[in-house]
Amino acid sequence: MKKQLTFYFVRHGRTVWNEQGLLQGQGDSPLIAEGIEGAMKTGKHLANIPFVAAYSSVLKRAMDTAEYIIGERNIPFFQHKGLNEHSFGSWEGALVSHLRQNEEYQQMTKDPANFQAKSNRGETFGELAKRAMKAIDEIIQIHHSGNILVVSHGHTLHLLLALFDGSTWQNHRENPRVTRLANTSISIVRYEQAENESAGRFVLETVNSTAHLSCFRQK
Repeated sequence: MKKQLTFYFVRHGRTVWNEQGLLQGQGDSPLIAEGIEGAMKTGKHLANIPFVAAYSSVLKRAMDTAEYIIGERNIPFFQHKGLNEHSFGSWEGALVSHLRQNEEYQQMTKDPANFQAKSNRGETFGELAKRAMKAIDEIIQIHHSGNILVVSHGHTLHLLLALFDGSTWQNHRENPRVTRLANTSISIVRYEQAENESAGRFVLETVNSTAHLSCFRQK
């Protein structure tokens, strides 16, 4: 095999804004005690996985989650802007319960193909897909084999997992295998590329596993 990688995708731990029902996007808020504990439980669950590298977005909630998972292990840790959460522009920091009444917000959640991010001046799903997949492609170019930890965000990971499974950014929310991801859930994806292939393939093995978080409530 030219390349054989196993990605462990983890959504960041629960934060203050998650608790308050505020939309985060590329805004940020600190992990709460439950988020820290969830990250530490994830680290304990993955303690025997020999990671060759760890990656996170540049947002502090993802970086902190990754550091709690890594713990005392000597794992090279990098940040990549391409793994950042979907930019929601002017909606960031607003109550999700209020935003649900907004027609364009409803379009974002139900009709990603036609969501243009006009009123909030954030990102479209097409823009998110392009930069997130570029980040994954760059990671693949660096590593030839081994296990890689990636800590990112709800919208970004949901879209990536659906793309790996053959969906498009336009119809990714219709993929029944990829559901809304819980905080510090684990999704495992294999990437394989043969010597004579110009591009490889992704295989979803596990999506949104929370067995290691059984003592935590998830919203």
